[in-house]
Amino acid sequence: MHQSAALHGSLFLKRYAAPRGAGTILDIGSQDLNGSLRQFCPDGFSYVGLDFAAGKGVDVILTDPYRFPFEDDRFDYVVSSSCFEHSQMFWLTFAEAIRVLKPDGVLYINVPSNGPYHRYPTDNWRFYPDAGLALCEWGRRCGVDVQLIESFIGAPLNDHWADFVACFGKSPAALAVNPGRMVLESHGPTSIWFR
Repeated sequence: MHQSAALHGSLFLKRYAAPRGAGTILDIGSQDLNGSLRQFCPDGFSYVGLDFAAGKGVDVILTDPYRFPFEDDRFDYVVSSSCFEHSQMFWLTFAEAIRVLKPDGVLYINVPSNGPYHRYPTDNWRFYPDAGLALCEWGRRCGVDVQLIESFIGAPLNDHWADFVACFGKSPAALAVNPGRMVLESHGPTSIWFR
């Protein structure tokens, strides 16, 4: 995990999850290669790491990267940092993340908007400011009233990465239950959209 991804992930958990006090978090792409969002998990939360290969930080190994082995509406928060660019069909990953999210839950995605090619096992995508709106539209086409709570492109830190960061609610209820906004504390976002 690069420096700005760690910063944004810790800020998400502080602004959104910590005020709730307890709950469940699913981490998509949880393998700890050089850091993990698990290290920022607030007290009182159970944390499940999901990945397609065994490794440090992985609790559940996927046999199908586009089908999560959990019932609908299970998690309060679903997080994914530096993973969607490696998913050949990230829109299917997004749909599964929304499926397992509770109705008032929040999905957090951090993915490169720029940066070098880095295969693990493939490197397929970069995300730009309109990606959050496009993913909401995909969610609605899948039958879920996905709400974009906030999205921005974070200014690069010392490691050259500019992150696309977005938070989605599974329903309008997520907007009321999760009043925190990361963009208010972020380190100089270059492009902003939030409610």
